[in-house]
Amino acid sequence: MKSEVTMPAQARRRYTEEFKMEAVRLVRASAHPVAQVARDLGIPDHVWYRWRAQHRQAEVHGTTRVAQRAEAEELTRVKRELARVTQERDFLKRAAAFFARESP
Repeated sequence: MKSEVTMPAQARRRYTEEFKMEAVRLVRASAHPVAQVARDLGIPDHVWYRWRAQHRQAEVHGTTRVAQRAEAEELTRVKRELARVTQERDFLKRAAAFFARESP
C-alpha cells in the first residue's frame, strides 16, 4: 500500500509596497548581485525580478504600482458589471420578443 506524503501548505507571504520599492532600490544602488541582495532580504530572485518589472512599468506610465493595481481592479470590476448588465439586457430583449408574439 502506498502512502502519500503531503507537505503542509505554506502561507503566502505578503510584502508592503515600501519593502518592494526598497528592495528594487537596494539592488540598483549597490554593486551586489541580485541573488545576494534577494537572499539577504529573504526573498527568491524571481520575486525581485517581478517587482523590478512592475516598478519599471509603473515608471514608464508615470504612476505608482499601487495606482496601477487599483486601476486594474477597477477595470476588472467594470468589465464584470458590463457583462452582468449585458446579460440582463439580452434577457429583457428575449422576454419582450416573447410577450410581443403572445399578444394578439
